[in-house]
Order: sequence, then C-alpha cells, then structure tokens
Amino acid sequence: MSLGSSARKPIHTRRITMDAYLREDSLWELEAHLVDVKAYDFPTKVGAMHLAGDPVHDMTIVLLVTPEGMISDVRAKYQAAPYDSACMAIEEAYRGLVGLHLLRQFRAAVRDRFGRVDGCTHMSELVVLLPTVFVQSLSAQRREHAEKTGKKPFQLEGCHALALTSPVVREFYPEWYVNSQDGGKRRVRQS
Repeated sequence: MSLGSSARKPIHTRRITMDAYLREDSLWELEAHLVDVKAYDFPTKVGAMHLAGDPVHDMTIVLLVTPEGMISDVRAKYQAAPYDSACMAIEEAYRGLVGLHLLRQFRAAVRDRFGRVDGCTHMSELVVLLPTVFVQSLSAQRREHAEKTGKKPFQLEGCHALALTSPVVREFYPEWYVNSQDGGKRRVRQS
C-alpha cells in the first residue's frame, strides 16, 4: 500500500512469524522468528559480498509457558547475525526470561534485563511481542470461562472497536452493551 504515485524501490524487509503451540502436557510453546534481508548486495568488512536476499538477521526464540503465563524454559538461536559469533554469544542470556510472567510487567522486565548492552536489540524487540500471541492463543478458553461465569469477556474495552458503547459490542456482546445516550446503563443479561 503506497502513499502516493512516486515509484518505490525496495531496500529492507523484516519478516516476523509467531506461532503458539499447545503441548500434550498442557504447556505452551511460543515461537517467534525474525528475518531481515536487504534488497541490494553490499560488501562486508572481511571483503566478502553479502548478497541481496540473504538474511542479515535470522533468529528464533521459543518460550515454554505454563497455562497461567509463567515462563519455565527458553531457547534463543541465531541462524544469521551481522557480527556472527559476537551476536550469537547472547543466546544463553535469554534464559534470564525464565521465571517471568508474560502478563505481568513483562515488557518492563525485558527492558530492565536486556536493555542496551545486556541483550540483543532485535531479540528483545521480538520477545516483547509474545504476550499478545499468548493472549490470542487463550482467547477460546477465556471466552468459554466468561460465558460460564457471567464475567465480562476479557477483550471488551481493549480497543476502540470493543468499547462497551460500540456497535460491535451491541451486535456481538449485547448483554455488555452500554447505551451512552441512555445514561450509560448496561443491558441486563437475558436468561
């Protein structure tokens, strides 16, 4: 999607893939993969040529997570990095995520533990996206729980489309809809 009629030339592409897997032992594996490529050849410091389309960064991190969101194991791996072994030397440090909770101040903890020279900018950028992947993975279970207990679904009021006063809530969650022109009262759930 271009923002005008001027011709564009590709320079850099970053692809991020994130997958959640529910294991037979009820634990979750959250896997994040980042690949950066350039659209042009460029010389390296050692005199070789880095070819367009060959990864500059290619890294994966996998978190083993309890159903509640506690991280119990981590594996970080670089398949390509611009400074090779110097970049790859940080892989083991990301085991420092063990013991953190994905849904409780996770991003701040990653920043504290892996900020600046204590981590890899790209790996840390990648790992902080995993809490939302985990939440998306739990959505069916959370929806069922909310329906059984009568509690407000977790996603309501999480974005503008799911404001209690929105047409989306009126259509899909009518028992939680609040008519702002009716004094802000919520509809009573019909049994």
